[in-house]
Amino acid sequence: AAFLSSFILDSVCWEVIGVVKLWNEWCRTSSTTNVLPTDSFCLFYRLISDPTVLLCQCSCYVAEDQQFQWLEKVFGSMQKKGLQVTILSTCPVADYKTQESTLTLVSPFLKALKTKEFQEQVCCPLLEQPNIVRDLPAA
Repeated sequence: AAFLSSFILDSVCWEVIGVVKLWNEWCRTSSTTNVLPTDSFCLFYRLISDPTVLLCQCSCYVAEDQQFQWLEKVFGSMQKKGLQVTILSTCPVADYKTQESTLTLVSPFLKALKTKEFQEQVCCPLLEQPNIVRDLPAA
């Protein structure tokens, strides 16, 4: 969420087109009248210059038992054919599994995963096994 706010949303013109309020034991707010970026919301943006580009900034934790329903709601009303989805996620360097010492890793670093349907060149090295993606990005 911080990366999107700092580097993506400030770089070009986006407009807010929707908001999803989540509630679970990790949420910090119960108010739905004043949406603040620090609240437990997912904000949806559309790129003004290309309305086919949508961005969802989820600044809250989506509990495991909410992930499937959340994804159904988000993608349920979208056209599936020709849809390209890119997910940005972070994890602590201590969770990254590698043969080299994590103390010598240049941080931050970027790794990618892709499905077999994605035939384009990826922008960075692929994530090595046995590393995994978890939580909402995995869903």
